[in-house]
Order: sequence, then structure tokens, then C-alpha cells
Amino acid sequence: MSTMPVSHAIGRALARLGAGHVFGVVGSGNFHLTNALVDAGVPFTAARHEMGATVMADAYTRTTGHTAVVTLHQGCGLSNALTGIAEAAKCHTPLLVVAGDTAAGDVNSNFFVDQDAAVAAMGATPARVHSAATAVADTIRAFTRAVIARETVVLSVPVDVQDALVDLDEASVLPPERLRTGPTAQPLADLVALLRRARRPVIVAGRGAWHAKAQLVRLGEASGALLVTSAGARGLFADQGDWALDVMGGFSTDGAAELLAAADVVVAFGASLNTWTARHGALLRDATVVHVDDRPGAIGRHRDVDLAVLGDTAVVAEQAAALMEQAGPVTGYRRPEIRDRVRAARYWRDQLFEPVRETGHVDPRELTNRLDELLPAERVVIPDGGNVNCYPAAHLRVPDERGFCIPLAFQAIGMGLAAGIGTAIGQPERMTVVGTGDGAFMMSLAELDTAVRSGLGMVVVVYNDSAYGAEINLFQPYTDDLDIVRFPDTDIARIARGIGAEAVTVRGMDDLAGVHEWLAGPRTVPLVVDAKVVTFPSWLMAQRYVLADDARQEELAGELG
Repeated sequence: MSTMPVSHAIGRALARLGAGHVFGVVGSGNFHLTNALVDAGVPFTAARHEMGATVMADAYTRTTGHTAVVTLHQGCGLSNALTGIAEAAKCHTPLLVVAGDTAAGDVNSNFFVDQDAAVAAMGATPARVHSAATAVADTIRAFTRAVIARETVVLSVPVDVQDALVDLDEASVLPPERLRTGPTAQPLADLVALLRRARRPVIVAGRGAWHAKAQLVRLGEASGALLVTSAGARGLFADQGDWALDVMGGFSTDGAAELLAAADVVVAFGASLNTWTARHGALLRDATVVHVDDRPGAIGRHRDVDLAVLGDTAVVAEQAAALMEQAGPVTGYRRPEIRDRVRAARYWRDQLFEPVRETGHVDPRELTNRLDELLPAERVVIPDGGNVNCYPAAHLRVPDERGFCIPLAFQAIGMGLAAGIGTAIGQPERMTVVGTGDGAFMMSLAELDTAVRSGLGMVVVVYNDSAYGAEINLFQPYTDDLDIVRFPDTDIARIARGIGAEAVTVRGMDDLAGVHEWLAGPRTVPLVVDAKVVTFPSWLMAQRYVLADDARQEELAGELG
């Protein structure tokens, strides 16, 4: 038992609880809290902006499995981070944000704001240190809730409490452990019966099934199901060969979308089946849909389901596989003619297209496919929001589920660079590859300095069309008044060099020689690729797949058996 200031006790308690890394921007309200975390042995990365720090921590947590901590100044420091907090909350990232707060009753402080209300408005969970006497217990409760309930929790710590003395028994502070529960008998039996009758079953894994890969592979083999993931778990089945598609939803190839749309039973494990994953429902139009999740509120949230199975995804999959195996083999979707279609439809890089030729510009598809060949396979791919996100998100292959992170739950642009920093710090043995637009990159430019200071050998591909391209594509059919979303050509490579990164401008495929040179060097700073891309229809329009009528649906079902 040791006596110390509350700020020190919080730092030591969080270290004991298992905080993997701390990201933040330091002000007077969190100065002592941040130093306490560092003194307790938790590595710290100083960001240039609070939103960047929060997005870094979110991506770090998603791709490493270790809970990160964000540290923020009170009031304006917290408000600067709210977009990143909303992103993490929407993704159910188990993240703890520790923010200073004004002293109780100090409503005339410039920093005063109702922090709990602001946090709740973003969908995160507000928590606070109520007094010196409860400080350690409040901190343990907040961290435990983040981990066990998979919530983004914001712990407000009033500045007048931080210097008070408190006793801490460090040996009594232990990391939380999540219990994994199984399903009840009837829903499990109903799931098995559906899979045994299915001719074209599909298993979809989401972020909630990362830990269930082995069990889902076993169930796929027992049921004859094709395996696929939502974007949140892309890469989980990257090593599963003939019977696994890359991703379900807007990033699917046309051939993959046809196979998925023809499914008669779709079982989603820890996947929300939101509008993007389901392509506005087109991929689930005639399927019997089963939703497996350990959170009752998640089941059926985005669309009606035919069967709900409440339980941990790994436990449910393992029990279902055992029952399937006991009852004997079934063929399901795993037939020779389907194997060939799966192989052909798996990756966008294998789809034929005619590159668009325009002097001084490159086709983003051709560029991304070439980068996929050039860059190391051991990578983490981060697509930013916007018109161009399909190119890194779909054309760059990933090695496994920890090799992909998509910060798009809030549909905000400008998160890619910060997310890439978080993954690069969390997985230094891999090369982080960020794909972003010029609008998103310029919005988040300050964090390039963080990447340089941290010595991160990451690649940032800027698909530069001198516009907010999504808005161009959305409104071009209706109006010519588009100047408000166009910008002069910006020399992004020159800006990046000024910050300390290496950079290359790509106006033709031969310009990728600069990427070769960087790859052959020490890679001690980021490489920014300023790719001047052709004006190209939005991938939302060019790569969509909608089953136009019931006749086509029946035709597909007939083709696929």
C-alpha cells in the first residue's frame, strides 16, 4: 500500500489494468495524469490534435487487441476529440479516454462544459472520478466497462481532485477478463437444421468474430458454407483458399456479389449486416438470415433476421460445428463449379478492366494494383473516407484481420492518416499503407508531423483529384455549380517534404520508381505518394451491384444450383 496523488494512482492503476499505449495532447488539465501513465511504464505518443490522438488510439486498439488510453485536456481538449470518440463508439472499440475536468462548481471557468452530456451525445459512455476516496475504484470501473462491454468510455477527472492524496494497493489491481457465454439449446438446434437443409449457405464474420476464426472455419467445412467477412473483419479468412471470398458489401467484386446474393442461408457472426455490408439489402434479398452475437441490442438492429442466436460467436460456432459433424457430411455451397467462381471473384486486383488514359494522371485502379505488387505483403491497410476509399480498401490485399482497419463508422473523412499512425505504432513489424484523398489528407495534415517524429516507415497514398470527389459524383448529375467542392492543384509532395517526410509525385506509372527507391532505403520516415488521379466515376456508382428484379435472382439461383 502506497500513498500518492490521485493522478499518480490513476496512472499506475491503468498500467496494472493492461493499458497498451497512451495517445494524447497535453494541457494543464491532463499534464499530471499523462506523466503518471508514462512513469508507470505505458508508452506515450504525443499527437498534434486531439481528434488525431483519439483516432490513433482507436486504430491501435482495433488492430492489436490491446486497450489504448487517450489523454485529453478538459473542455476544449475533449471537444476537439469528439469526432474520433464518436467513431470509436460506433465501432464498439474498447477504448478509455481520460480527460481532465473543471473543479466541481466552477461553472465560470473558460473550460467548463457538461462533459458527460457531450460524451453521451457522441454515443460513448460517460464516467467520472467522483472523489479522491473513490478515484481508484472509479478508474477500475471505467476501464473494466470499456473492455468487458466493448464500449468507448470517457473518464472525466476534475482538476481539484487530481492532487489529493490516496492510498493504492497496486497488487490488488488486476486486468479484467471477459466471460464467453454459449447459446441456449433451441436456437442452436434451429441454426444447425437450417445449415443442414441449405444448398448455398454463407457464413459472414464481423469484428465480433475475430477470436472465432478456427471455429468458423470448422463450421464452414461441416456445413459446406462459403466464408466471407464484413469490412470490419476483412482478412480473417485470407488464408482459407478455395472457399473464402474477400469481403461482403460495397467492396465485393461483381462475381463475389453474385455468389453472395444467391445464398439461401446467411449466418452472420458478430457482423451487423448494415446497409454497406448488405448493399442496401440486395445481397440478402431472398436468404434466410441468422444473426449470432453476444449483445442482444446488436441482433436485428440494421435489418430483420429470421433467427437470433445469443451467445459468444466462437462458442456458438464450435457447438454448431460439433452437431453438424455428428449428423454427417453435407455439400452445401462447396461444389467444384463453385470453387472456380470463388477463385475468379475473390479479389478486385484480378478483375479485368481497361485503364483510363489521361495525360498527367493515372487510373487509381491501375495504380493501386501496382502498389499491391510493390509493397510488402505483411501490411496494415487503412482506407480513409471519401470517393477514393474503394481503391485501398478493395484493391490492396491484406494478410489477416489485423492487417485492415477502416475508420468509417461515422462516415467522416480525414481519419486515415491518424489511424495509420496508430496501427504503425501497434504493429511496427508491418508496413502501414494509408489510402486517402487530397481533401482528407489536407484536413489531417498536422499528424504527418507525428508520423515523422515517431520514425514510422509507413506509406500514405494520396489519390489527388483536386476536389471533394464524392460530392462531385453525387451532385454532378443535377447541377454544374461544383466550384465550391473543387480546389487548385496542390503540390502535396512538396508539403510533405517540408514536414520531414519523403515524397513522390505520380503522374504516370513510371513515376513509381520513386516508391522503389524508398522501399530500398532505410524507411525511417513516411513516404507520401501524391498520385494525380483521373476524374473517374465514383466507385459507389461504378462498382455497385443491385439485383434489378426477381427474374435475375431466380436465374442466379439456377446457375449456382
